[in-house]
Amino acid sequence: MPVRLYLNNVGKSFTMHLQGGTVIPVVKQVEFSVNAGECVVLGGPSGAGKSSILKMIYGNYRCDEGQILVTVGDEIINIAGAEPRRMLSLREATIGYVSQFLRTIPRVSAEDVVAEPLIAQGASEAEGVDTARALLSRLNVPERLWTLPPATFSGGEQQRVNIARGFIAHYPILLLDEPTASLDAANRAVVVRLVEEKKEKGVAMVGILHDQDVREQIADRIIDVTGFAAEAA
Repeated sequence: MPVRLYLNNVGKSFTMHLQGGTVIPVVKQVEFSVNAGECVVLGGPSGAGKSSILKMIYGNYRCDEGQILVTVGDEIINIAGAEPRRMLSLREATIGYVSQFLRTIPRVSAEDVVAEPLIAQGASEAEGVDTARALLSRLNVPERLWTLPPATFSGGEQQRVNIARGFIAHYPILLLDEPTASLDAANRAVVVRLVEEKKEKGVAMVGILHDQDVREQIADRIIDVTGFAAEAA
């Protein structure tokens, strides 16, 4: 399988400008690759830098050193040096992000919230809504809620809407940030199956999963990020 994502000597630290410019190192010399159809899970204790690595891949954090290379067709793009406009383009077509939290959009229905990423990739509105409804049904979101804004939903219902939104589109790379946190067993099993389906389609995934049962089911490799821990400056 081809390599979809490669982190090469990646490092990150934060500068506390309101505290005399104190530098807080996070990770250094992060290096791993992810193949098409593979799910790599980042392991290690809280504060080890797992979320920072995921956010650097997604472009929310800039890395201070190294390269984050993604394959887009025949082109290799370094996220570490990508302009904001290019990053937005990558998020629309190449890198998806699935988390446990939903940023609610006022007055927009749940089915439209879920359908939006697929429509942005060129699907018709009808196809997008039909696919959204199918995913909401699989994730046991009651049909009576589909046309309502998710801001009114319970936390668990919002989480499942967000999972559906993250999985609906066709991304070669998918980042999973605790998507099964707080889900019951039935819905955790649905997420496991969704991950398996993405693997079958050749999607490369990087995840953070503290649910050991789910992690054992979906992880092809577990990378302990404590090996990349940076020392205090």
